[in-house]
Amino acid sequence: MGASLMARNIFNQPPKDENDSAVRSPTPPKAAKLPGSVGGLRDSLREITANSIRDLDPDQIDMDGLRDRLVLEDSSIHELAESIRKHGQQVPIMVRPSAQPDRYRIVYGRRRLAALRMVGGMVKAIVRTLDDDATLIAQGQENNLRLDPSFIEKSLFIKEMQESGYKPNVIQDALGLTRQGVSNHRVVIEQLPDGLVQLIGPAHGIGRRQWGDLAALSNKVDLVNTAKEVIAALPDDTPSPEKFQAVFSACSSKARRDKKPNIRGLTSVVKDKDGGSVGTLTIDEKTIAIKIARKDNPEFGRWLEERAEATLLQLFEQWRNESGSGS
Repeated sequence: MGASLMARNIFNQPPKDENDSAVRSPTPPKAAKLPGSVGGLRDSLREITANSIRDLDPDQIDMDGLRDRLVLEDSSIHELAESIRKHGQQVPIMVRPSAQPDRYRIVYGRRRLAALRMVGGMVKAIVRTLDDDATLIAQGQENNLRLDPSFIEKSLFIKEMQESGYKPNVIQDALGLTRQGVSNHRVVIEQLPDGLVQLIGPAHGIGRRQWGDLAALSNKVDLVNTAKEVIAALPDDTPSPEKFQAVFSACSSKARRDKKPNIRGLTSVVKDKDGGSVGTLTIDEKTIAIKIARKDNPEFGRWLEERAEATLLQLFEQWRNESGSGS
């Protein structure tokens, strides 16, 4: 993904501030209500005007708001631009008035706007006065219908919405998800280290289970540095899903190599300087056991039985003194 990302960082959005006119949409003044059919006609004309399609200069439109896509400048944007060049803009974008005169803020249609800026000319846009919640819902639903975001793009969008202070019901409505669905996305994205998703990209077709499996390796492998090494060795035009598979394979292999071998019942015989058996020492993952066979050394066995507890405490205190673990 890299340089194809827009300059604005998806994780560093400004906080929502209801008193900041640059964040909240201006509320148009309410016109005096007229009686009878005159008032109804005026309301109808206002509704028609509010929903009409206008031709706007692309430079009048600010590409702000929450990002729901990881990539806005890829081959599909060039293909869309070529289609618009041949057939014209078939579907309008939606914008809302900005606090600044004759300026607008994008609601949905970011890909179309990017393509139209390549083509040149005016942009067909529906202008609607929407508050932030309605804008978010319109953006999420329109994008879900037109080009379904990948699992990880939705997860990033959810994270950004939560950090920006949107309520859970607004987030659910924006993406058409249940509360559990939102939680499933959030759990995975919170386990992934910052920067990993930007390296891999949207990875369409890679679902929750696969991203979850990769996230589970984060406590065993440096995912970000491994991903950088793997992706650097791939061709520049490698599709994002293939990048994911290559990174996951490398991280899984590294985790297996670095896994410590299990110690299972390692038993050794302890002998004295003359070669006689003193006892056995058994070590496994859970215990360290010293065993003395009374039949082999009955007198030593009786002696140790009387002193075993004191000897164990003495060894423990010696360890504390040598390791500096004493209080």
